[in-house]
Amino acid sequence: MDRFRALLACPACAGQLTADLACRGCGASFDAPDGIPNLRLPGDARTDVVRQFYGRAPFPGYPPRDSLHALRARAARSVFARLLDEAIPGDAQIVDVGCGTGQMCLYLARADRVVVGVDMTRASLLLGAAAGNRFGLDRVLFVETDLQHPGLKAGSFDVVYSAGVLHHTPDPRASFAHLAKLARPGGIIVLGLYNAFARIPSRLRRLAGRLSGFRVIPFDPVLRDRAREPERREAWLRDQYQHPEEHRHTLAEVQEWFTENRVEYLRAYPSAMLGEESEPLFARATDNWRPEGWLAQLGWMWTLGHEGGLFFTVGRRT
Repeated sequence: MDRFRALLACPACAGQLTADLACRGCGASFDAPDGIPNLRLPGDARTDVVRQFYGRAPFPGYPPRDSLHALRARAARSVFARLLDEAIPGDAQIVDVGCGTGQMCLYLARADRVVVGVDMTRASLLLGAAAGNRFGLDRVLFVETDLQHPGLKAGSFDVVYSAGVLHHTPDPRASFAHLAKLARPGGIIVLGLYNAFARIPSRLRRLAGRLSGFRVIPFDPVLRDRAREPERREAWLRDQYQHPEEHRHTLAEVQEWFTENRVEYLRAYPSAMLGEESEPLFARATDNWRPEGWLAQLGWMWTLGHEGGLFFTVGRRT
């Protein structure tokens, strides 16, 4: 816990925490059941609905008899995950905001990196912490906290990663403002959101699901692959098709968020430049022509739509 304490803060006043999780500023005290610090303040009603939603079916979950080798092999099948791992320095301080059951945290926990995974659903964090213990990873800490009042020290992280989270908050724009403050000056922010165009196929599948009472959801490869893993299949079905809070966004919208919060836009993944070859994930794109970006996003309906329509925007805090 000591190597992580400098990265944590009181969620009430942002004050420094002692070794026993007492705030030196306001005097509030917190605990750490099962080794997971509880730095979450009570949230609003809509946020609490989402927290309870994931408490019933933690996402994405782990396959039976999982191993570190198997987890890394699964992650390495994703081009994006490989590019992210290659781009992050071996001594980086990383936070995964809305980490769920912590797969990305455990995948990135290599070399001398320090990884903090935060989520507001303890049931998800317990699965991530248990997997980290099984895999013998001691440079990952899971923390229960809420992005609206994060128990994290502002300006402390080299990489702030958040995938599939902000579009489930009541106000994604305001949530991003909280997220951006966690990155140090010069730090990288990697933000994954549902794209307004790429999400259209999922919305059509959701309509078919509703008409059938969710007994039939056509053309979903993830549900098909998880046919023999009922818990993970249920987690995907609920997350993709039954979520109580969902928003969808365009690249131009996210770029506006970046500008408002002094974050320099670097690139999108997949690329918003038609025909661009694979480039380092943290490298600045050679062009940012908005009409080309709109055309690229239309194409994402085919390239991203089969698995939910998640796209990433990468920026550097100035």
